[in-house]
Amino acid sequence: MARSMSQDYYEILGVSRTASPEEIKKAYRRLARQLHPDVNPDAGTHDRFKDVTRAYEVLSDQRKREMYDLGHDPLAGAAGAAGGFGQGFSFTDIMDAFFGQQGTATRGPRSRVRRGQDALVPLEIDLAEAAFGVTRELKVDTAVACQVCQGSGAAPGSGPVSCETCHGRGEVSHVQRSFLGEIRTVRPCPACRGFGTMISDPCNECSGDGRVRARRTINVKIPGGVDTGTRVQLTGESEVGPGGGPAGDLYVEIHVVTHPLFTREGDDLHCTVTLPMTAAALGTKVDLPTLESDLGGDNELETSVPIDIDPGTQSGETVVLTARGVPRLRGTGRGDLVVHVVVETPTRLDPRQEELLRELSAARGEEQSTGSFGRPHKSVFNRLRDAFGQR
Repeated sequence: MARSMSQDYYEILGVSRTASPEEIKKAYRRLARQLHPDVNPDAGTHDRFKDVTRAYEVLSDQRKREMYDLGHDPLAGAAGAAGGFGQGFSFTDIMDAFFGQQGTATRGPRSRVRRGQDALVPLEIDLAEAAFGVTRELKVDTAVACQVCQGSGAAPGSGPVSCETCHGRGEVSHVQRSFLGEIRTVRPCPACRGFGTMISDPCNECSGDGRVRARRTINVKIPGGVDTGTRVQLTGESEVGPGGGPAGDLYVEIHVVTHPLFTREGDDLHCTVTLPMTAAALGTKVDLPTLESDLGGDNELETSVPIDIDPGTQSGETVVLTARGVPRLRGTGRGDLVVHVVVETPTRLDPRQEELLRELSAARGEEQSTGSFGRPHKSVFNRLRDAFGQR
């Protein structure tokens, strides 16, 4: 029977009778932050907080709101239970008031369509390919959309049906009595896993997942200047998501294999040239193979570059060839090519060679040379030699 209600729930929340559910929720959150006993210990606000909670409990529930609009009070006889929170009070609603979306993150049915996961795959390339760029074919085993059900997961001619457990809401409520009254907690529906629908006739090809495994070939364009650890992003080339969702991104991580001649430091290349003692003393010219020569094919790039060794060059000295290094990945120009000179002292001399060296020693006044001493230092060449294992 309709009853005369002394309190207007709409007036308590400060909303109109045509207010939307979102407007009602926002009004409740604002008032709950102001009036909750943990925030406002004033005794005068306690009764008002109970009224606000009772009003929200009615107006936030469509069925109860319809009863109230017809002149009935859905909470009649239960308003004073356990501290006045009302029967069926939702604890998650009070959490919403203080933490916003935290309390409602799992509410409502979840979409079956989700984005696919990203993936990371390694790719080995040569130093020349890393320096000048290359296009490689990459074979990947990944999930693609099922062509039979077009990603829906349901057999052709069928589709998802509403879950009988949660009636399409994607969530179920659990009521528990406590000193606060009857507290209702909301959890994802265990029957449909929060989707709100169930696939009663799954696709035979993908078993209801909407995806199947397949091997694909992807052309990967590696830009010039990459190095070990560089990742190339291929947007939308990873696996498709459940329910035919958009594909994730594929990341290709570069690993540059060791080169037999050159080592790389940033954008610079380093190598060594070993010369006989006489060539270093008299000076010479040598042809150094370039990194471009590794590319092969019918390219028009130089395959070697001449290096002038000045007379009297000492072991450990360097010759720098400007702009002969690695092209810069983010910028213009190239690094340098640094050639480290190693002067080789002969260890086996025939009698004639020994005689000539003694004559040279006498001519230079070096028969009794005892050398000179100083503090040792480790040159760049020494560090490179140690790295190559040349002791």
